Amino acid sequence: MNDATFLKDFPIFSHQVGEKRLVYLDNAATNQHPACVLEAMDTYYRRWNANPHRGVYRLSSESTKLYEGARQAVADFIHSKSSDCIVFTRNTTESLNLLSWTYARMVLQKGDEIVIPVSEHHSNMVPWQQACKATGASLVFLYPDSDGIYSEEEIEKKISSRTKIVSFALVGNVLGLGLPAEKLIKKAHSVGAIVIADCAQSIGHTPLDVSDLDVDFAAFSGHKMFGPMGIGVLYGKWELLEAMPPFLTGGDMIEYVQEQESSFAPIPQRFEAGTPDVAAAVGLQAAIEYIKKIGYKTLREVEAEVTTYALERLSKFPWIKMYGKPLTGERKFPIITFTVEGIHPHDVASILDEDGISIRAGHHCAQPLMHFLQVPATCRVSFSIYNTKADIDALVVGLLHARRVFGYEH
Repeated sequence: MNDATFLKDFPIFSHQVGEKRLVYLDNAATNQHPACVLEAMDTYYRRWNANPHRGVYRLSSESTKLYEGARQAVADFIHSKSSDCIVFTRNTTESLNLLSWTYARMVLQKGDEIVIPVSEHHSNMVPWQQACKATGASLVFLYPDSDGIYSEEEIEKKISSRTKIVSFALVGNVLGLGLPAEKLIKKAHSVGAIVIADCAQSIGHTPLDVSDLDVDFAAFSGHKMFGPMGIGVLYGKWELLEAMPPFLTGGDMIEYVQEQESSFAPIPQRFEAGTPDVAAAVGLQAAIEYIKKIGYKTLREVEAEVTTYALERLSKFPWIKMYGKPLTGERKFPIITFTVEGIHPHDVASILDEDGISIRAGHHCAQPLMHFLQVPATCRVSFSIYNTKADIDALVVGLLHARRVFGYEH
């Protein structure tokens, strides 16, 4: 396959950064958008823009059909048994906060425990810290080995009869390693705990089957799977969502309102207060169709080829230290985290930016993991289907240039 096959689908790559070709290597933060997603959103605003669920006129009816059609598309995409189990949010962070403020506070008591890996993004950590403070529960951490791998012994030791919630990312956003989902879910359910899967880093790279995986809740964001920013998804088993109180209140989530009392709409509308972002939902559906057209198998093959090439090239320089086991295969996703000897990650990123190369530098919203790794910050490169070996070559040239700027010969 031509390693630039998919570049043409993404309009942003027809533009330069200053006088430089855009080399975008921050896909773990957000993907770029294919033209089909941008066109779907543009068509909605030009042709069908109106509030859904409210009007009997045609524009409103069509807007409702598009919005609910997107919900069904998401349900089919992740193999949810019902579209009623799909709640639209702004992003993964809001989905997890919804659970923290509703389900967690509803079930947790003093002495209960929430178990999460120390590698979690702050979005899957801070909400549980707050839930524990509010309820008297405790937050318990799983710790990996030096390669970033979570052992079965650690899982068995930390998940106990006191555990009520186990929440983890299917793929870590720093080390790019898939977590042992099946083991975590099996152990959690064996002690009566519910499982929350943060699928933000996995959804753009590998299929999600919530029924087969048997997660109780799952969350992801549209912008990490070629969709727009501002749209996220919370999946929940019907009986769990049905028992939960609303998160936000106001318009469109009510059944009937009196002066002193209100009753709430059935799920999922109960959790979607106010005017929704219909255009973003339409864009998300277009992104789903784009992924289906390419196929996850092709996605993984293209990304694996670029990731393997990047690992090979970066491993040749003794002044580059990579974090997490630099393996390939099913457990490795297209994320590489590293430091450059003698240069702060922010300086590396700034120098690369002068050459049109976009990478991430810092703690990557995972400060406890940085502390565990005993490093204040790292560089991170992450790839998608439009990245090529030429992008990796440009990265290497840029890193060599950064070393020269700081007075190193190579």
